Amino acid sequence: MMQTTFTPISAAVAGGSTTRKSATHSSRVFLVALVTAAIAGAWPAAAFAATQPSLGTALNFAVLAGSTITNTGPTVITGNLGLDPGSAVTGFPPGSVTGAEHISDAVALQAKNDLVTGYTDAANSSSTSNLTGNDLGGENLSPGVYTFSSSAQLTGSLTLSGNGVFIFRIGSTLTTASNSVVLLQNGAQACAVYWQVGSSATLGSTTQFQGNLMALTSITMVTGANLTGRALARNGALTLDSNDITPPSGTCTVAAASTPPAASTSPAASTSPAASTSPAAPTSSGAPTPPGAPTPPGASTPPGAPTPPGASTPPGAPTPSTGAAAPDFMFPGLVLLIVGGGIIALGIRRKYSAR
Repeated sequence: MMQTTFTPISAAVAGGSTTRKSATHSSRVFLVALVTAAIAGAWPAAAFAATQPSLGTALNFAVLAGSTITNTGPTVITGNLGLDPGSAVTGFPPGSVTGAEHISDAVALQAKNDLVTGYTDAANSSSTSNLTGNDLGGENLSPGVYTFSSSAQLTGSLTLSGNGVFIFRIGSTLTTASNSVVLLQNGAQACAVYWQVGSSATLGSTTQFQGNLMALTSITMVTGANLTGRALARNGALTLDSNDITPPSGTCTVAAASTPPAASTSPAASTSPAASTSPAAPTSSGAPTPPGAPTPPGASTPPGAPTPPGASTPPGAPTPSTGAAAPDFMFPGLVLLIVGGGIIALGIRRKYSAR
């Protein structure tokens, strides 16, 4: 005899109610995730950008070293030279220094202490991309913090694109091949590029380098290598051979990094405080902020002033493109969108499984 099984109406209603609640809950979760993804995806990369290390009075120097400064050939240092605690500076002439020379004095000591602070700031910056094992040659990078767990190599050209701070955290050595070059475009500035090197740096012959080169130990510039920036060797020697070293001139205006809004179903207006900078101390001659030192956003170069060597065209002016710029959007939005889609898909699957 056939038996008929009856499901109580209350149980069926409860089951249907549970399924509907589950589907509704999944839909709400997906909505929140979708809104969050839209906010995060639309927020520009500048919101996650690095901040400038504080070099203080070290910005007053074109070159600064710990043990010795040795030169061969007609090197030209445009700016001040500092050495502490060492006292041996040789090769000038034939080399020349356009600024003051501070050898084991209070000014050099303060600059070295400020260099330690700036170096530490850079070393503690949160990484936005790990490039360990990659050659920097051929890369086109936007502002951020790029890390190498060991050594870093530049062979060929490296393009830095966009107004912002570039920090390279290198675990051990930095070496450039002959004829290598660092190019700046789309508002990138040499004054806002920082190379934090865990041991020593060597710039190969005729390399055209840009930025604040901060090495824990020594810096060697091979014949004909030129630097738009600063050569700052914390503890070791600076070795030169027919080089030109010129700090970035003019104002250094870096786009302020704003704070991303909190994720919610109703995006709230966010504030974008300007990134504060610590103005450098006056130079020994009583001059104000040194060339290339960071200035508050909004400061501009006096009308008619020439574009500083190594600096790119100011934001807003047409700039010839030397390569595709990196996208101005971050990946978190895409990740959240994928996660949200997974949540709603799981909810739908459970809904039909319950049937």
